[in-house]
Amino acid sequence: MPTVTFIAFDGKVHSVEVPAGTTLMRAATDNGVTGIDGDCGGNCACATCHVFVGSAWAERVGTRTPAEDEMLNFASELRDSSRLACQITLTDALDGLVVNLPEGQH
Repeated sequence: MPTVTFIAFDGKVHSVEVPAGTTLMRAATDNGVTGIDGDCGGNCACATCHVFVGSAWAERVGTRTPAEDEMLNFASELRDSSRLACQITLTDALDGLVVNLPEGQH
């Protein structure tokens, strides 16, 4: 089972272990990670699961879809490393993934 670490803007660290096939958003919401709301339920229709993916993980996580890219235009603090957690499905290859949360989601 992959382990993921969420780092809040204030530095609080929350690590969770979830089954492969779980979205990053669901990993956060099912485990009470503050700052990931997932208001749309994982349908890429809001930006309340905005995360920053470090460059070391970018290739393994993959690139944004056009719909994700469009939705991220509504997110505060948009960066090249911005992703929607609902669009990242965890696999064993993503074990150890670390993502940071934007200030506006604390």
